[in-house]
Amino acid sequence: MFRLQDIDVRGHSPQDTRALYALLSQGATWPEWSPLDSFELERPGEDGGEGLGAVRVFRTGRTTSRERLVELVPGRRLSYVLLSGLPLRDYRADVDLTPAEGGTDIRWHSTFRPKVPGTGWIYRRALGRFIGDMVRGLAAATATPPPVADPVDGRALR
Repeated sequence: MFRLQDIDVRGHSPQDTRALYALLSQGATWPEWSPLDSFELERPGEDGGEGLGAVRVFRTGRTTSRERLVELVPGRRLSYVLLSGLPLRDYRADVDLTPAEGGTDIRWHSTFRPKVPGTGWIYRRALGRFIGDMVRGLAAATATPPPVADPVDGRALR
């Protein structure tokens, strides 16, 4: 088996965790604040929408990735696994939001194994840059956020 690769990117946003989680949990917002081109909900989650088990499809250029939501802790964590789109095995990402002085700390942690020997470092480097863009985009998007609803109770957050 190939060596487990690890990517750990951190950032900070002046927004509270609820506002960040609202953006993070709604895949349709990702192309607005990230390098992703498009989003599609392929299959709703167990309770409908983008709940646990939902399969989300993101496109960037010629790359299409399919991801399944595997852990949701409202206001705190969103985790997903890659189903297809990149030559990787066992890909999992955990996006943790932690209240901090002046806002929220963001940690986007991913692990995976390459399918092809000798390519782990290439994917770790490329995905590290991409995830860095995701974290910076999420933090910046919330500085002047679009109106979003709280995924827990549906109330407007701003």
